[in-house]
Order: sequence, then C-alpha cells, then structure tokens
Amino acid sequence: MKVPVSWLADLVEIPVAPEVLARDLHMAGFEVASLEDGVIDFEITANRPDCLSLVGLAREVATKYGTSLKLPASRDLGASSTGVLDPLRVTIEDTARCPRYCAAIADVKVGPSPAWLAERLTAAGIRSINNIVDVTNYVLLEQGHPLHAFDLSRLAGPALHIRTAREGETLTTLDGQSRKLATDMLVIADRDRAQAMGGIMGGRDSEVTATTTTIVLESAWFEPTGIRRTSKRLGLSTEASYRFERGADFAAAASALARACALLEEIGAGTVRSGWVDACASRPPARTVHLDYARVRAMLGVEIAPDEIARVLSGLGFGVSPAPGGLDAVVPTWRIDVARDVDLVEEVARHFGYDRLPATFPPLSTVPPRPDRRLELDRTVRRLATAAGFSEAVTFSFISEVAALEFAAGESLVRLTNPLSELFAVLRPSLLPGLVDAVAHNRRHGQKDVRLFELGTRFERATGESRTLGLAWSGAGSGEHWSQKSRPADVYDIDGVVEALGAALGVPFTLTAETHGPLTPGRSATISVQDRTGHARVVGVCGRVRSELLASRDLHAQDEVFVAHLDLEALGDLATILDVVRTRPLPRFPSIVRDVSILVDERLLAADVRGTIQSVAPATLVRVAEFDRYQGKGVPDGRVSLSYRLTFQAPDRTLTDGEADEAVQTIVSTLAAAHGAVRR
Repeated sequence: MKVPVSWLADLVEIPVAPEVLARDLHMAGFEVASLEDGVIDFEITANRPDCLSLVGLAREVATKYGTSLKLPASRDLGASSTGVLDPLRVTIEDTARCPRYCAAIADVKVGPSPAWLAERLTAAGIRSINNIVDVTNYVLLEQGHPLHAFDLSRLAGPALHIRTAREGETLTTLDGQSRKLATDMLVIADRDRAQAMGGIMGGRDSEVTATTTTIVLESAWFEPTGIRRTSKRLGLSTEASYRFERGADFAAAASALARACALLEEIGAGTVRSGWVDACASRPPARTVHLDYARVRAMLGVEIAPDEIARVLSGLGFGVSPAPGGLDAVVPTWRIDVARDVDLVEEVARHFGYDRLPATFPPLSTVPPRPDRRLELDRTVRRLATAAGFSEAVTFSFISEVAALEFAAGESLVRLTNPLSELFAVLRPSLLPGLVDAVAHNRRHGQKDVRLFELGTRFERATGESRTLGLAWSGAGSGEHWSQKSRPADVYDIDGVVEALGAALGVPFTLTAETHGPLTPGRSATISVQDRTGHARVVGVCGRVRSELLASRDLHAQDEVFVAHLDLEALGDLATILDVVRTRPLPRFPSIVRDVSILVDERLLAADVRGTIQSVAPATLVRVAEFDRYQGKGVPDGRVSLSYRLTFQAPDRTLTDGEADEAVQTIVSTLAAAHGAVRR
C-alpha cells in the first residue's frame, strides 16, 4: 500500500523524517517495500486489514511516538431507517453474505476533483476519474472501507436488492467485461437485473457519468469467504475485494459513509439529503480478552510496566480496564486478528521494540509433549533412507491421469474439478509415478546412478489421504572400488533396503513373491508385517518397473528401475522403535557357528527355508544368513544348492558343540520333511 507521508501527517503528528518513520514502522512489524518522493510503500500482511488504510497506519504511528490521532471530519447523517429512504428502498435477501448495507442519497454535480485530492490519489497509485468516484477512492484509502456510487436515474426503479445471482445472469462490469455469474455469487440488483458484484466491482449500466445528477452512495459489509471465492473464480481482484476478503471493519460501514458524505460537500461535489439507510440483520458481539501481566513477562522475558502496557493497547484502540493480575481489553471492531491473550502480548512487544527484548529461554511450567508419532517416524525413515545412500526428492502431488492409471485402478483416482492442465488432472495415487519420472529426468541429464526417496501423501477415493514412502533405484548396485568391479543394481538390492528399514524400525518385513500392476512379474513382491493381533498385514510392494512403463518415459530397456512403496500410516502404528529404545548388553559368552548346505527345488523361496529354520530352532539361534547359492556341475537339474550360516549363542553360559550339533540335526530333519531338502 502506497502511503503519501503528507497525507499521513494530516492524521497524526510525525516527529521524525520519512526515512526514520519507515525504519521505525519496519521495527514494529511492517514490511517496507520502498520509500520514494515522500511515499512509503508498505506490504501489509493478510492478518492486518486494518492497516490497509491511512487511519490504521496513523494509529500505529500515534502509538509509536505517543502522539494523538486526528480523525478526519465526518458528516452527521441524522436518523437512519432500516430499509427505506425516500425514494430508495433496500432489501437484503442474503443476510449471511451481507449482514449490513448502508446507503445515502446525494444530489451531485460531476466534474474534476480539486488538485489536492487528485494529487493524493495519484501519489497513492490510483488514477483520478471524477469528483464522485475520486471521493469513494479517497475514503477507501483513508478509512480502509470500500464504497460504491450508483447513478440513481439509471436504476430500474429506486430499489436495491442484495441477493445471489440468478441462473444464467450476466453483468458488464466497469472494466467493460461481460461476466457470466454463478448462482452463489452475491450481487446488488435493481428491479430487473444485477447492477454490481457485491464487494468487488460495480456495473457499467449504473456507473456515474458526466450527466449524473443523483447518486446512491453504498457502504456495506460483505462476508470475506464469499468475496474471496467469487474473486478467484472470475479472476477479478480489485482494491475493494482485496480488503473485503481479508475482513473489513463492521462498524466502518457507517463511519466511512459519513466521511464520504462530508467530503462530497467539502469539495463542492454535491449535497447529501437528510437521513440514511442502515439495513443491519445482526451485529457481531463485543470481544473482551484478559491479559495477565505475568503472562507478558513469561513470554517476552522482560518486565514491562503495567502503565506502558495500557498505553500501547489504548493507543491502538483497545478499551482497557483494570482486572485482577492484569487488565481486560475490549477488542475494537477493526482488529479481526485479535482473539487471545498472546495476540495482545504481540502488540505490546511490537511497540516496546523487538530489539529491546533479551535473549532468554522461556520458563517451562509443564513437561513438553512428546512429538507427534508421524513426525518422529518421518525423521527416522528419512535418516535411514539417507544412510542407505538415497537422496530425497519432492515431486508434484498433481499428475496426469495417464500416469496415474499405470499405477492404480481408474475408480480409485481422485480427479480435480478444475485442473491447470491435463498434466495435473488427478491427485497421485502413489509416489512411484513421480519418482520414476525423476529417475528418467536424471538419466536424461547424464546421471547414470540414481537413488531417490520421497516422503509424501498419496490419495485414493475410498481411503482418502495416507502418508507413504517411495524408493527408486537405478544404475549401479555397488560403487567402483579397486577390490571389485561395479555391478548393476538388481531386485535384491531394493529388497535389502526394505528389509534393513524394517529391522531398524523394529518391524520385520515378510516379502512374498507376487505380481503387482506396474511391476515385472517374477521380479516383484508384496511387503507384509505381523500386526499386534498376529495377523499378516500388507504394507507395500517392491520390485522392478515394467519395461513398457520405462519406455513411455524415454528410458531404454537396459535402464532398469527398482522401486518400493510403503504405507507409513501402518508402520507408524507398529514401529516399536518409536515407543522405546531397547538395548542389550554385549554378550559375555562366545558363539558357535555352523554352516549348512542343502539341495532343494530351484523354485523354493529362500525366505521359506529361512522361516522353517527359525520355526524349529532353539532360542540360542541368534542369526541366520544365506551366504551361497549354486547351480551347475554336481547339482541335479531342477535343484539348487543353498548354504546357510547359523550362529548359536546363549546369554548365560557357554554352549557346547553337542548342543549346536543337536540343533543343526533338528533343523536339517525338519527341512527334509517340509521341503524335501538333502544335506550336502
């Protein structure tokens, strides 16, 4: 907002130079974009619509320097009526969207504005049009409340109806654009048609022209959400909508009207008729917030005198009265951002000076709550994925429907009603489409070895949103080293990462060979865990991406991509590492290692063999690891040799060779019975 300092000086005494004023207001929380030719350009945050006005900023200046605020003169409008002002009749049909509508009638003579008024508007960045329109713009900038003037003679009858648009209704706005209105858009209409879009822009059919002799001056309050929605849908943002959609002052509907009427007569633009309309369906209740002095001291770390606290709040327009331990502050109608005591503490801190607050640790009266499990799980998973050599990626939540259908069924997709383009038509049902695209992007730019992970949200029509982890691996499975050559990644690499992740979280995963839509048959698996009730629960998939999906992303057949997708919502419920960190003392007694080689059917899964071993082994078996797989000379066709290293250890004694041999014999016998295994 551009603020001419000379205009501001009419409302408050400014005891410093403009550059000092800009600096001091910046220290009080206002972003200063520029200072040029006596005009300060402020960037007002969305929570402070009261400062989208000269009066609002003058109030801040007066509080900062301890001077008084000089409000501009306004006209006594006399007695008001609820809806009738001869010959005008006002009817509010949608009181939720417009609970208050004020209006006055003035006989005017349209012409150019006085030089001082036009120059101030120009300095503030608004073009001078004529004296009537300029008055409404002047009050908009000064009071922060939008107004609009209708040519009474151009209305179809002296009546205004505040209603929603009718089916198929159109309106040609002041910018000359014909706009088709939706039935949930608020309009100001005469007997026959819409004449203005409430809170946004007036219509051309009733605009003030050189021949206008009588105007209806409107000053209303419009509900912010409706204004924001209409403005976005039509792509039409104005000075009026900018203020209304942030929350205007309910009381200013009357005071801004009174100020505009006074200004009309002051510049000789017209004469205001006696009386005015104040159609008000309901008024917001008064808000009182209690502020405890101890609360101020605890939050700011410094003792501020009660008189100084009261001075700051009174200067900003709060009604202050003593209360036990502090004060009660009646919140003025223009401060929509104040609802709690911390909001008052912020006001005190701004004007006390952030630079004067000491660097202290806040006192803790209670034990801090434990972090949200989801955040804790995210941090843990992110650390584990990074430790495994993966880099974090962030991809779009919106993807094309074609890409989504490659990873999910069509009936599960969440489609956007109004997408930016076909490339962003649906919410992603999986993180994998974005990660595979990211791998392709890296490969096209010469990066051969790619490991990416992403923590993000997936969307399904039936289940809604869920937090997930995606992994993608392409290129080398191991780095180059003098001791060995680099080898390409394979499906066992991504399986290993998944298993390591589960072990670190205290949630052992079971991988079961199973075909999944976008993954290659025979080289994909489902990932399941045993929940707290003992039932298997599927939490993800992993494997190699099908070649045709890679080809559609301009990847070559040799560019294998291995992926995994895990449901973090399920893992968050089961991850024991988030509950307590369990430690065990280092073993005091030695271990015994036995290697066992067996011949089994080549179609038998190694995981099934491992599971059988663990099901019959004694508690002293602490580790099972496959270390060799062989097919060839000496091994019958259709059979495979698997070698396992079994580690036995007891926490309370030294095991004997006999105990280890007996356990191995039991394991071998069970493998023979369950899988037809033959010991080599």
